[in-house]
Amino acid sequence: MLAARAGRSLASASSRRFAGASRISIMSKRQKTSSGSAPTTAEATASHEAARALHERGKEHAQKLLSFINYAWTPFHAVEEASRRLIAAGFTPISEREPWSVQPGGRYFFTRNMSTIVAFAVGAKFQPGSGFYMVGAHTDSPCLKLKPVSSSSKSGYNMINVETYGGGLWYTWYDRDLGLAGRVLLREDGAAAAAGGGGGGSMKHRLVKIDRPLLRIPMLAIHLQRDIHTAGFKPNLQTNFAPMLATAVKTQLLADGATAAAPPPAAAAAAASSSSSSSGNKHSTLLLSLLASELGCRPEAIVDFELHVCDTQPGVLGGAHGEFVFAGRLDNLAMSYVALQALIDSCPDSGSLADETGVRAIALFDHEEVGSDSAQGAGGPVMRDTITRVAAALAGGQEGAVERTLRNSFLVSADMAHALHPNYPDKHDPDHQPRMHGGLVLKHNHNQRYATNAVSATLFREVARRRGIPCQEFSVRNDMPCGSTIGPILSSNLGCRTVDCGIAQLSMHSIREQCGTDDVALAYDHFLAFFREFSKLDASLDVDSLPPPSIAGSIQDAPCCHMH
Repeated sequence: MLAARAGRSLASASSRRFAGASRISIMSKRQKTSSGSAPTTAEATASHEAARALHERGKEHAQKLLSFINYAWTPFHAVEEASRRLIAAGFTPISEREPWSVQPGGRYFFTRNMSTIVAFAVGAKFQPGSGFYMVGAHTDSPCLKLKPVSSSSKSGYNMINVETYGGGLWYTWYDRDLGLAGRVLLREDGAAAAAGGGGGGSMKHRLVKIDRPLLRIPMLAIHLQRDIHTAGFKPNLQTNFAPMLATAVKTQLLADGATAAAPPPAAAAAAASSSSSSSGNKHSTLLLSLLASELGCRPEAIVDFELHVCDTQPGVLGGAHGEFVFAGRLDNLAMSYVALQALIDSCPDSGSLADETGVRAIALFDHEEVGSDSAQGAGGPVMRDTITRVAAALAGGQEGAVERTLRNSFLVSADMAHALHPNYPDKHDPDHQPRMHGGLVLKHNHNQRYATNAVSATLFREVARRRGIPCQEFSVRNDMPCGSTIGPILSSNLGCRTVDCGIAQLSMHSIREQCGTDDVALAYDHFLAFFREFSKLDASLDVDSLPPPSIAGSIQDAPCCHMH
């Protein structure tokens, strides 16, 4: 559904505008002419027109981003939507469990755990040892996930047992209208299994999304915590953070069967026990019934699930000029979307790879928010497996083909960055203050919390410079700890050059985050230029192949003053 309007329309509209509108960026209105004098009237008019054009393009790209985010409540839904768009664009799905028949000019993708996706397009002029030019991002965001035993009752309420995932700003989850989404494992002969049949039956994987207000975590009234403004809001996440599903008395009264006619006091007491009577007493009958209704199956067919609690409020454009994106999961679905769309538009058909010597690729990983150490995380083998299989398949038996491909590869680690906060400007280094509408932020940390170095930053900046695309720099204050992302993890695992970057945003890890619309367009332009032009640029700089300087005759031994 979304693939139809996103795959081909964006490829035609956005790619046509890329060559022209992005050449003069909004940053030009802040700059003086090279002579130091004020801009002329013509220059000012051109700058104003370029800024307005970027503003409109930014809103267009941001609306398409929102269509992606509003569907992709979980990593499973993000990967499903990415798969639909890739198939609509002509990419061929492949399986890690099967042999690969990879050919120059081909476009492919696969998923791992349905929460990580890798897509790549092989240049028609690929030679053994040529590099991968990759953009990596992640599909997960801080959220609440249901525990293996989710059924819980408190004080006459049916509650849901949840676990916090990642480092969320959990106080922002209070008093929000919450739904459920994720994946469910079903037994296709659920009726037979429920009746005690011994048949094996087949299993299937289904995605589910209940997008109506279903759950709520109510805040404690100020009258019952008078010291909240002095002592701070410090909820216990085990005892004070369970979402409320229903009242036990209503659950009992409205249930089918004889217990529905019980008096309210008896019904309330019975509901506490009956609500956990299904699925081995792990999940409430009410929850299983809700899931079954969404999936069109019997509750008995549900074997297990992985469900996330999600905000039901859709992402929107905001601000007086429509220049902001207000949405959940911007970190990091914004970078995932931009990487995906740029790859698709960089190679709309095999002919667009005719002059490409490398492999254009994206990898959207799960589990970044909890350290990336999993089979489908960036700390796992998924990216090395991909490069190894493709390089070996195209090597023709040449020695060291995989290792040469790794050395020639370049990774753009794309994760959202911290914009300067107008109410907390002291939280940024005075000389490293990324702003909204300023382009991608290059992240630096000499202690290797980010993998950017002078070489990788220069190459990535040069991609932007040739297209007139602005970018910014970020380095954390010395008196604050520095965050990290998948860049150092992949760089150390693969041994490839890496630059860390991201769109500047506010409210990172809140249930609702904020970024600028222009930056969505500028990030798309930057990644599109990277995919189309980096292989030629990369050939111009190799710091490890420079000939050693000639030092003959430049060292003179001082006389030792001894008789020999």
